Amino acid sequence: MTDDIWKRDEIESPCTKICQIHPDTRLCLGCARSIDEIGRWSSMSAEERRAIMAELPNRSPAPTKRRGGRAARLKRME
Repeated sequence: MTDDIWKRDEIESPCTKICQIHPDTRLCLGCARSIDEIGRWSSMSAEERRAIMAELPNRSPAPTKRRGGRAARLKRME
């Protein structure tokens, strides 16, 4: 038995099954796609999917700057 019936010529989804949208960037923490991109993925053309896939390595789904900690508390005390 083979899985040939399930093979498709479409670009695979970049989903990593870590589906959580960051509140500031509005991007998925797992795949770095926007909610709109995730919702439209199955109806997008191959060209649209390729363009998004090419952008994903350059996206930062979560800010890299820390928001708080000791330095922030000290700054508030000034």
